[in-house]
Amino acid sequence: MSNLFHEARFLTSATTLASCPADVGSEIAFCGRSNAGKSSAINRLTGQNKLARTSKTPGRTQLINFFQLNSEFRIVDLPGFGYARVPKKIKTDWQTNLDSYLRERNSLKGLILLMDIRHPLKKFDDTVIEWCYTTHTPLHILLTKADKLKRGAQNKALLELEKATPETVSTQLFSATKNIGLETLMSRLLILFSQA
Repeated sequence: MSNLFHEARFLTSATTLASCPADVGSEIAFCGRSNAGKSSAINRLTGQNKLARTSKTPGRTQLINFFQLNSEFRIVDLPGFGYARVPKKIKTDWQTNLDSYLRERNSLKGLILLMDIRHPLKKFDDTVIEWCYTTHTPLHILLTKADKLKRGAQNKALLELEKATPETVSTQLFSATKNIGLETLMSRLLILFSQA
C-alpha cells in the first residue's frame, strides 16, 4: 500500500490555474490553515522528509505544489490560510487562485483538510466543509498534532468533530511526528483515488 506514496516525486509549482499541470488523471489536495501541518503530513505519507517544504513560519507554502505518485495520480499541497505574515495583495492573490483551482480543476477528486487538534473548526475550516458538502466533493479531515493531547482528549476532540460535520465527511487523528494515523490516511487516499 505504501509503495504508491513512497514513489512520490515533486512535479511542479503553480501560481495560477493556467500554470497548473495538464488537467488529466486524478489528484487529491491537502488544505488547511497556516501551520496546520500539511507539508509534514505529505512528508510522512511519502516517507520523504524533504519532499514538501516545512517551516515553523506560518504561510511558507505560497504556491500550489504538485507531487506525482504515478502516471495517473497526484497529491497537491495548497497554500495555507490564516495568519501568514505576507503582504495583503499576495494573500488576496493566493485566495483568488485557490478559489479558481477548487472550482475549475476537473482532476481534483477530493480534499484532505488538516486542522490542529487544539484549534479545530475555525472559520476557514467551516468554509471548506460547506464548500465540499454543496459541491459533493469528498472530504477527509485530519486532526493533526494529536500527540499534543492525551488519549482521552484526543478521542473527545474527534467525537466533537464528527458531531459537527456532515455524515459524508470522514475524520481521523493524525500526528506526523508520532506516526499516529498514517495507515488510515493511506487507506482513505486509496479509496478516494479508486472512486475517481
